[in-house]
Amino acid sequence: MFERFESHYTQDVALARPQRVIAVENPNDPLLDGLLLKYSGASFNNGLYRIMGAETQGLADVFVISAFPGLSNKIKNFAYDWLGRIFALDPIRLVGGLPAVLMFEPGTGKTLEIPCNLLTFHDNELVDYREEALAEGFHTQWLVKCGVIPKQDQCIAYKQPLFLGGKDTIENLELSNLDVYWTLIGQLIRKARGFAHGTQIGKIRISE
Repeated sequence: MFERFESHYTQDVALARPQRVIAVENPNDPLLDGLLLKYSGASFNNGLYRIMGAETQGLADVFVISAFPGLSNKIKNFAYDWLGRIFALDPIRLVGGLPAVLMFEPGTGKTLEIPCNLLTFHDNELVDYREEALAEGFHTQWLVKCGVIPKQDQCIAYKQPLFLGGKDTIENLELSNLDVYWTLIGQLIRKARGFAHGTQIGKIRISE
């Protein structure tokens, strides 16, 4: 189980931050417990991809509820990437009889449906399509230019979110605390839904 993922992703020992394992309640996915028990709080490939512990999951739950109201309360957030994008399991959509993966994007304010379950997401999507899933090339550019690897309670945030006119460039990125970023972006996404098309937005800066 997760053999291909494990052969392509190396744990960041220096970033290890043990967290309480998430207590999974009726996830309808027998693989989730195993993933969390083995990797809860782990970071991979210089912060590119991280598995949630209970503390981080709690922060992610608040963000998702705030930014994307109306989604099933049975959605299970399980991981996040260097840009603070959250991966979750959606029991409403099934792939191979198991809950399918959702991605919540703070930068764009969008939810993306990924046609994978937990196993195929890790062993196929994150291996064969890591650029599409994790923006690996952009991550490499960030490391070359800035050299900062986010810790487990951090992410690389957009200074001005893309949904408010920000540019998808290294110059529009900065290190941020996860709690701060998710809290502020959740509020902005919710408020932006009420803007009329073409509304001019001033410069927005997200920082710790």
